[in-house]
Amino acid sequence: MLYPGTQMNVPPNHHQEKEMPEININDLTIGQVKELTAMFNGQSAMDAPGVAIGTGLIGKYAIVRSGNEGVNAGVISEMDDTGIILKCARRIWYHRPANKTLSWYEGVALSGLSDDSTLSAEVPLKAIIEKYSITLCTDEAEKSIREHKAHAQS
Repeated sequence: MLYPGTQMNVPPNHHQEKEMPEININDLTIGQVKELTAMFNGQSAMDAPGVAIGTGLIGKYAIVRSGNEGVNAGVISEMDDTGIILKCARRIWYHRPANKTLSWYEGVALSGLSDDSTLSAEVPLKAIIEKYSITLCTDEAEKSIREHKAHAQS
């Protein structure tokens, strides 16, 4: 059966797409704008100049290790090949994983901190301008790091 005024055998509006939420262009990150630009130019996001490989990590809680700044944890705000910016950041001076069968800061990223670990107080923003590595934290580890008692440097 064809519906009146159409060449279709399904009712009009049968396949209407779901309404998409509105996006405020002022809330987009630079990486997201570059991804959109690449998409409209027929490129993949990774082909666009300056798009970092870790763009999908923005907004995630992670442990970041670097040569001069040591081991830090926080929410990734921005990143590129020159450095990374963390929000709600803490420096981890001494660390052991809560789970004693795990090792190094990767163990902390999985299980959280042992009681004898020492951390700085949280700062609103920290820029690390050098080479770095990123290890994403589990929800359990994030909670442990955020709630861990701050220690004064001795």
